Amino acid sequence: MSDRSNGRRDFLRNAGLMGSAAMIGGLSPNTLAREGGIVEDAIVPQQSEEPPEYHIKFAVCGISHDHIYGMIAAVQRGGGELVSIWGQEPDKLAVFTKRFPNAKVVKTQEEILEDPSIQLVLSSQIANERAPLGVKVMKHGKDYLSDKPGITTLEQLTEVRKTIASTKRIYAIMYSERLEVKAAVYAGKLVQDGAIGKVIQTINIAPHQIFQRRGDAGGSGGRPDWFWVPEQYGGILCDIGSHQVDQFLFYTGSKRAEVVESQVANVRHPDHPRFQDFGDMVLRGDRGFGYVRLDWFTPDGLGTWGDGRLFILGTDGYIEVRKYTDVAVKKQGNNLFLVDSKEARYIDCNQMPLPFGAEFVADIMNRTHTAQDQEQCLLAAELVIKAQKNAKFVTLEA
Repeated sequence: MSDRSNGRRDFLRNAGLMGSAAMIGGLSPNTLAREGGIVEDAIVPQQSEEPPEYHIKFAVCGISHDHIYGMIAAVQRGGGELVSIWGQEPDKLAVFTKRFPNAKVVKTQEEILEDPSIQLVLSSQIANERAPLGVKVMKHGKDYLSDKPGITTLEQLTEVRKTIASTKRIYAIMYSERLEVKAAVYAGKLVQDGAIGKVIQTINIAPHQIFQRRGDAGGSGGRPDWFWVPEQYGGILCDIGSHQVDQFLFYTGSKRAEVVESQVANVRHPDHPRFQDFGDMVLRGDRGFGYVRLDWFTPDGLGTWGDGRLFILGTDGYIEVRKYTDVAVKKQGNNLFLVDSKEARYIDCNQMPLPFGAEFVADIMNRTHTAQDQEQCLLAAELVIKAQKNAKFVTLEA
């Protein structure tokens, strides 16, 4: 047996994948050559085709951001049936109903809240309206999945926590850059299995594009008025940074954390003087450190809406995830690089299963919290709200 075959078997065993049929349906090699004398077999996890275990009925209440389409897809993969929709923007509602013609269009939110057959409500309403809606949803005996940022003020956070305690309902936030990016999911598996030892730090670089050319992430037809108003969208640290702080907490395993420093700026949008097109923050947790950089400066030449990157430093190695592209190498996303004491390895994660939808529906049925830890979800929201509230607004010289 070759050294390469032995290395692959060691990698699979160390990553906890041998015999893990529930997580990965199969593994196939994909030879990848890179400069510098490194030729590695890229281990490609295969998509599971198991049918959903459960079936629930859910509704959509607010479609202000196109993230709603990814949220719907996740719940449908888990066995969810979309039954009704309420939306306040006629143009978005027209597009939505063409895509989901079988969903009943209702005239008021109350029709969804009062429908006893609906177990779950999804919303991508204007950001600062999501938490008040979620409180109403929980008080009506339903669980809630919000687009990020799911909460924009500390007062909202207090009310959400109070309502969770009194109703015992689930308040989830779709941090899709971890839950719905296959390479990020796989990075979590590697971290949990000790592939890089104890995690020391995460670095998240999250550039975005205001006017997207394609996709369901929002913005392809221009941004709505509320996008430019910090009180409505939450500010750049609260809005985009929700994703990155969620990842910091998850990969480091931190249960307590603080924002060491944060800053924001408006570098190139004088027509919207209160808009923030750049921001960063430094985080310190009880189990690791974090740095986050956010911006709205993705150039058209990249070919996608953002070159999102995640770096996870461990005591025995490190992981880099290039989420949406491998810039100037190939256009596909879900690229993961693993470096340890033995080798540097590339892993194509495009066939990795996305377990969030099935786990989330199972949580609704079983009253558990396996898809998303409730306190971690809310702690991420708390940290970005504080980062935004205390951020220094910096003006660069011309």
